[in-house]
Amino acid sequence: MNYKKLLLAVTAILLSVTFSANAQQADTIKRYIKIPAGYLLVLRQGDDINSQLESFAKAENIPSANFTGMGFVNVTFGFFDSAKKKFNPRTFNDVELGSFTGSIAWQESKPSIHMHGIVAGDDFKAYGGHILKGTVGTGSLEIMVTVHDKKLERVFEKELGANVLHLDVQK
Repeated sequence: MNYKKLLLAVTAILLSVTFSANAQQADTIKRYIKIPAGYLLVLRQGDDINSQLESFAKAENIPSANFTGMGFVNVTFGFFDSAKKKFNPRTFNDVELGSFTGSIAWQESKPSIHMHGIVAGDDFKAYGGHILKGTVGTGSLEIMVTVHDKKLERVFEKELGANVLHLDVQK
């Protein structure tokens, strides 16, 4: 009886150490590098796209930027209903992000990420729109970021019911 308890305890400890080591390894994988044209990000399976872009913008003190990319994702698009001033969401899982574009600005002292994309499944039907949320699917998501020299802000415009990029450039 004691032997079984000891074996279970040892197994639990080994599993805990293995999971912990895998989590630490995933956290130590470099997600971006600086290149002459800006930055190249490579997000990995399970990464939250928005939070990774926000963390990157904060860490590198990005004043504003545009980005493009491609990869595999699970994504929720939103189509903006201007009459109701809200997004109608639709989720797509295990799809290829054939086109990904967006911008980084600031709003209320935090990075504001605006993303759009087009995805397709194995049936080759394409869907796209404003990306409300997404995670990297099987494989990776490659993002090329072009940084601007001016800090740009997004401002909520009540009459539109949306955040709008303002070109009142701050020095």
